[in-house]
Amino acid sequence: MKRAGALLMLCLFGGGAMAVPTIVLPGLGTDSHRSVVDVNTAPWRILGRVQTSLGGRCTGFAMAPTVMLTAAHCLWLPATRHYIQPADVHVLMGYAMGQYRLHAQVTRFVIAPGYDPANEGGTASDDRATLVLDRPVALSGDLVPYGSAQMGAAAMLVGYPQDRPEVPYGDISCQINGLALNGLIHHDCSATRGDSGGPLFVRQPDGKWGIVGIDVLATEGRGGFAAPLPH
Repeated sequence: MKRAGALLMLCLFGGGAMAVPTIVLPGLGTDSHRSVVDVNTAPWRILGRVQTSLGGRCTGFAMAPTVMLTAAHCLWLPATRHYIQPADVHVLMGYAMGQYRLHAQVTRFVIAPGYDPANEGGTASDDRATLVLDRPVALSGDLVPYGSAQMGAAAMLVGYPQDRPEVPYGDISCQINGLALNGLIHHDCSATRGDSGGPLFVRQPDGKWGIVGIDVLATEGRGGFAAPLPH
């Protein structure tokens, strides 16, 4: 559910005169490199598909047994200019090809106070929603701690993108490009619509992975921005 516009490119075949339009999704570019991950192994066991009764889909991740994080814009309904009701939001943990480990219902959610859906670009660093669930979705031992983002550090970003919504699919070999003045974390990971709400993993100095942000924006080429985690 990325908000950046798609880039239209022309692909020429066999040197012929016919040009066939191909849509390149924002955040992927022409050099995208993604793969399927196993959501039953660490650190991906915290990953879930966040979906609504209205057909919306995003990505989320567990930060506590009964608490998940996702992007706030995934819960906003432009047509009504209101957030969707919590009862209409569901989480499918370990989703892949119609199968999942468990289903949880959202009982309530909290939008970060600084986020304004009428000013997405200006408040993207607060594009976070905390979901409270009706049952545990992760074991304490599966949870991934917060980390810090250093320029050039190895990163990973996996979710349920628009072009591969049935599998956990993403970039496990990318990096942090830097930090914006507004706190957004710039990365070059291949991620697009549907990946919003996914966790941005960064390799820490001790060699372990830590989560530093929530995927919220895509650029025209490969990469995008993540909102920092709450302190």
